[in-house]
Amino acid sequence: MKAPKGKYAWTATVGEKGQIVIPKQARDLFEIKPGDTLLMLGDEKRGIAIPPKGAFAELFGIAFEAKEDGEEL
Repeated sequence: MKAPKGKYAWTATVGEKGQIVIPKQARDLFEIKPGDTLLMLGDEKRGIAIPPKGAFAELFGIAFEAKEDGEEL
């Protein structure tokens, strides 16, 4: 089965310390470099998601913007 354009799947093995290695093709595609901080989201039914690395800053920007406007989060 061929994956739809722009869709990918990789596997990663969890080590004894709970660490995983992000496959090189994924690191290259998403420009993930050593020292980058990644945001991981979890849903007990749907699993784990790792949004694009810029999402972390974007979420904080939205949160702080909403706070400045007097909106509740």
